Amino acid sequence: MTTLVLASASPARLATLRSAGLDPLVVVSGVDESQLADLPPAELALQLAELKCAAVAPRAEVPADALVLGCDSVLELDGAALGKPADAEEAVRRWRDMRGRSGVLRTGHCLRDAATDRVASATASTVVHFADVDDDEIAAYVATGEPLHVAGAFTVDGLGGAFVTGIEGDHHNVVGVSLPLLRELVAELGHSWTELWAPR
Repeated sequence: MTTLVLASASPARLATLRSAGLDPLVVVSGVDESQLADLPPAELALQLAELKCAAVAPRAEVPADALVLGCDSVLELDGAALGKPADAEEAVRRWRDMRGRSGVLRTGHCLRDAATDRVASATASTVVHFADVDDDEIAAYVATGEPLHVAGAFTVDGLGGAFVTGIEGDHHNVVGVSLPLLRELVAELGHSWTELWAPR
């Protein structure tokens, strides 16, 4: 069985991978995301994922035969890349901009085979339609703290789920990792998706 190493602190990514039968080893990258700026949203997401993957792959706790996965998500709205909001005020402003509209959630995926040093990477994109929420709903949602910890200031698998009216594309990508895309990257590196399943 090949070990998957998740180079991310995201509990949503970990839960998604576990529900798909994987049991990843989590090694947080600690990468300074502010070092990349002024890139198109899809490219920014991919380069951040590559940075996280590259930071974790050489670490001592990573098994020699591991597949190391770096991911990063941003919401593209009006051509701008929106990561985690800096504070509650920014989260409120974001939601006032997003309500009743649609954005594209871009998640960069970078997978490195520690044994061969080969890398496969790609960005998954999913269109997200937001409800026309009112100011009171926005204030109540931001007050929970949830939007402050996630790209685009919303979740689809948490309290924010009621404020998302529809999705075009892979639902898992909005949570933070596209399972179909990851399966393709695993195959590109010569591995089988099912060999990553944890023993049952």
